[in-house]
Amino acid sequence: MGPSDWIFGRFLEWSMSSRTISRQRPPALKDARGKVLEIGFGTGLNLPCYPTAVTQLVVVDPEDLMPKRVAARISAAPFPVTRVTLSAERLPLEDDAFDCVVSTFTLCTIPDASAALHEVRRVLKRDGRFLFLEHGLSEEPSVAKWQRRLNPIQRRIGRGCTLDRRIDSLISDAGLQITRLDRFLIPGMPRTHATMYRGIAAARK
Repeated sequence: MGPSDWIFGRFLEWSMSSRTISRQRPPALKDARGKVLEIGFGTGLNLPCYPTAVTQLVVVDPEDLMPKRVAARISAAPFPVTRVTLSAERLPLEDDAFDCVVSTFTLCTIPDASAALHEVRRVLKRDGRFLFLEHGLSEEPSVAKWQRRLNPIQRRIGRGCTLDRRIDSLISDAGLQITRLDRFLIPGMPRTHATMYRGIAAARK
């Protein structure tokens, strides 16, 4: 891990562990159960928020940031955790293998989010659920305009993070049926970064 990885890991940990963002995790994860796949594991901040109904967790992420801290979080988890270092566009996992797939603050960054979501659908069981908590395109034209203006800077700072993806459309277009969708703003943050999509989608097979 080079100096830029160390710096980005610290930045990611600091920004994603704020009290404002941390409050959003438990409501998004409360319906997780059984064997779960999490795409975009980051530094493992979701781990303490999973309910007791989770029996096993597989996590994928293309980067290995803050490995000692992440290892400590994994060892403290009340269920077995398997970690794989790769992106979510092509998952070396069997079809219909998971009861739930989780994505939090991840679809903004995956280069081919559509491919990743098709993989999500493939690995979900017939009655499986996709739980998501993502920021994305605002419904306010003035905010959306600024999101597009800020994208070049955001991509550089956030290693590819994009502000204006229409998360619900990406999910539906991948063949997942959204059964619940909450649109809201995270308080205390700029609207360009605080426009949220939280919900549940079912695998349509």
